[in-house]
Amino acid sequence: MPAPFKQIAFGPTRTRKEVSPDGSIHLRLEQPLAPFPKKLTEKLVYWADRQPDKLFLARRNKQGDWVTLSYRQTLDRVRSIAQYLLNLGLTANETIVILSENSLEHALLALAAVHIGIPYSPISPPYSLVSADLERLKHCLQLMTPKVIFAQNGRVYARASQLAQSLFPSVTIITAEEGDAVDFSDIMAVEPTHTVDEAFAGVRPDGVAKVLFTSGSTGLPKGVINTHQMWCANLQQITQVFPFMADKPPVFIDWLPWNHTFGGNHNFGLALYHGGTLYLDDGKPTAQGIETTVQNLREISPTAYFNVPKGFEMLIPYFEREPELRRTFFKNLSMLFYAGASLAQPVWNRWEELAVETIGERVPIITGLGCTESGPSAMFANWGGSFSGLLGVPVAGMQVKLVPNGDKLEARYKAPNVTPGYWRNEEATRSAFDEEGYYKTGDAVKFLDENNPDKGLVFDGRIAEDFKLSTGTWVNVGAMKAKVIAAGSPVVQDVVIAGLDREYVGAILFLNPDACRQLCRLSSEVPAKEAFQHPTVKAYIDQFLVTINQTATGSATRVERAVVALDPPSIDLGEITDKGSLNQRAILRHRASLVDELYQPESTNQPLNQLTNENTPV
Repeated sequence: MPAPFKQIAFGPTRTRKEVSPDGSIHLRLEQPLAPFPKKLTEKLVYWADRQPDKLFLARRNKQGDWVTLSYRQTLDRVRSIAQYLLNLGLTANETIVILSENSLEHALLALAAVHIGIPYSPISPPYSLVSADLERLKHCLQLMTPKVIFAQNGRVYARASQLAQSLFPSVTIITAEEGDAVDFSDIMAVEPTHTVDEAFAGVRPDGVAKVLFTSGSTGLPKGVINTHQMWCANLQQITQVFPFMADKPPVFIDWLPWNHTFGGNHNFGLALYHGGTLYLDDGKPTAQGIETTVQNLREISPTAYFNVPKGFEMLIPYFEREPELRRTFFKNLSMLFYAGASLAQPVWNRWEELAVETIGERVPIITGLGCTESGPSAMFANWGGSFSGLLGVPVAGMQVKLVPNGDKLEARYKAPNVTPGYWRNEEATRSAFDEEGYYKTGDAVKFLDENNPDKGLVFDGRIAEDFKLSTGTWVNVGAMKAKVIAAGSPVVQDVVIAGLDREYVGAILFLNPDACRQLCRLSSEVPAKEAFQHPTVKAYIDQFLVTINQTATGSATRVERAVVALDPPSIDLGEITDKGSLNQRAILRHRASLVDELYQPESTNQPLNQLTNENTPV
C-alpha cells in the first residue's frame, strides 16, 4: 500500500454541470464565493494593527544577512512612500513602472501605489538586462507612459533608465542602490498626512491596481489590467481552496518574479492576505541560481512551496544528497505547488518518495489552471492522489464555459477575478471575450470522468497550438510535449513539436546541460554545446525516440525525427519567458531552419528515428 497523505484541510470540490442546447457545458463550484476586501492593502492595515511585530518580508543583503520588515514597519513605509507619490501629483490616471527584480523596495513601492490607487506595472527584468535591442521594454514603456520609474540598482539598470528618460524627459527615476537619481531612503522618510488616508478611502474596487504584461506569444506583450477586485477576489477564492492557510499564518520562501501573476499575485498576495511571512529567494532554477535557493531552503521551513517544474526537477539531487535539508524542508510543509508548465510524472513521483523517506507521509502536490487574465487562478486539483495534467474543478465564484472547438473543449471564464481587458488595447480586448462576456483562454480541457465532474478536468493542450498533418490527422501538441518530456527527463528539458501540414511529427529538443554532462561524465566546465553533441547524448536520444514510439498509436503520436537546439531560447525573440516557459510558435517561426532540417528528404537526411543536430547557431 502507498504511504498515506499528510492530513491537510482542503476546500470542497462538489460541482454543478449543465449542458446548453448549443453543446457548450457550464461548470461551477457549488460553494459560493465569500466576501473579500475592496483592495489588498486593507489586509496590510489589518495585520499591522493585529500583529504589528510579526515578520512580513525578508531578503538577504550582500553580506548574506536577512533584512526584515514587520507588518507595522511595512505599513509605515508604505504610507510615507504614498505621500511622496501624492506630492508628485500622481493620480489614478498616471502610472508607475518598476524595472527591477523582487526586492523589499519593489514590494514597498508596489504596495504604496495600490494603497492610494495609482496603477503600476512591474516589467520583466530580462527586457532591461538581457535584451540586446530593448524593443520589448520600449514597447511596454510607451504603453504605460510612466510618471515614475523605479530601478533597484541605478548602475545595473542604467541602459533601461536612459531609454525611459529619452522617451519621457520629465519622468522621475528612483533607485535604491548605486544611482544618482532620487534615493529610495529619502522617499521612505516623507511624513505622511491625512491625504494618504483620503486617497486610500477613495480607491475603487474596479480601479486598476497593476498591469501585468504577457510574454507576447503572438507578438509584442499585451498589458493585462488587474483591478483591485480581481486580485482580492482571487485571493479569497484560493483561500477557500486551501483553508489551512487561514488557520495558521503561512511561511513562504519564493523566487518567482513579481512581474508574473504566479509570483506577484498568487504568492506575494497569499502571504499578505493571511498575515504570513515571505522570504525573498534571490535564486532561480539555473545552474548558478539553484545554489542560492538551496542555501535558503537549508534554513527556512516553508508551510507551502511554490515553483515551476524545472525548479522542482533541479532540486531533486540536493534533496537526495542532504538528509538535513529534507528534514528542514518537509518539517512544516503542507503542500507542494507547481505552475507554468506540466510537471513530468517521474519528477512528481520522486518528490512523493522524498517526502515518504523523510516524514513517512506523502505531501500533496497541487496544481490547477489559470492565466494572467484570471489573476491567476481559475481551477485547482486540491486533493492528494492527483497526477500531472489534472487541473481540478473551478474556484468559488468562477463560471467555466466549455465550448466545442473541433474535437476539443475550450475553457472560457467569467468571474470577479477575470480581467476587464488589456491596457490601452481595445482591439485585443474585444477579441478576447465572446458574445456572453466569457474570456476565451485558448486552453483545451476534458473531463477525467464524463459522469462525475467532481473528479475534475484534465489539460488537453492549447487550441491554437494543435495542428493537422498533411494526412488530415490532428496532433495534440500538449499531450505530445508531456509524453516527450516525461520519457526524456532529465536530459530532455523541454520540446517544441513541429509538423503543420507535414507528413509526420518532428521535435525540436532543448536539453538540460547539467544532465547531459552528468550522463557523459563530463566536467561542469564543458560548454553546453559540446555536451549536447557528445556521442553518449546522441545515443541516449536515439534510444529515447525508439522508446516513446513503442507506445505510439499512429502518426499523430509518433515522433519520426528530432533535432537538438544548440542555442538557448531567446528572450528578444519571444522564445522564452523569465519563468522558463517556451513559446511554441515563436520558436517554430524563428528557427525555421531547424524545422526544415526535420523535413529534409530522406536521401539527404538521417534515417527516421535518428537524431539530427543543429549545425549552425540560429
